[in-house]
Order: sequence, then structure tokens, then C-alpha cells
Amino acid sequence: MPTHGSLTKAGKVRSQTPKLPAREKHSPIPKIRNVRNYMKRIVMGRSAGQNMNNLPRSR
Repeated sequence: MPTHGSLTKAGKVRSQTPKLPAREKHSPIPKIRNVRNYMKRIVMGRSAGQNMNNLPRSR
């Protein structure tokens, strides 16, 4: 199976890219998180998990 370019050059751009410091991760305030979960689960009726494809379409 042929390759696109030589394997000796693999990872060239990634190794040349400057390393950026990681951003701080923070969890949302519990009250806001609970309101959003309520809206998602009860009001909009979504089930748990990654269900973006299963949403009812509004036209």
C-alpha cells in the first residue's frame, strides 16, 4: 500500500509547533448545572447520553 510522502517526515509540523500552556478547567456552578440539566432532561425530554442525532426536528 503506497504512502503519501515519506514516513521520515511524519510529525514534522507537530514537532515544530510551539507548546502552549494548558487552560484552566473549571466545572460550572452546581445551581446553574442543575438548572441546565433540568431543562435538558425534563422540559426538552432528552434521554441520557449523546443524543444530538435523536432530537425531534422542528420545521
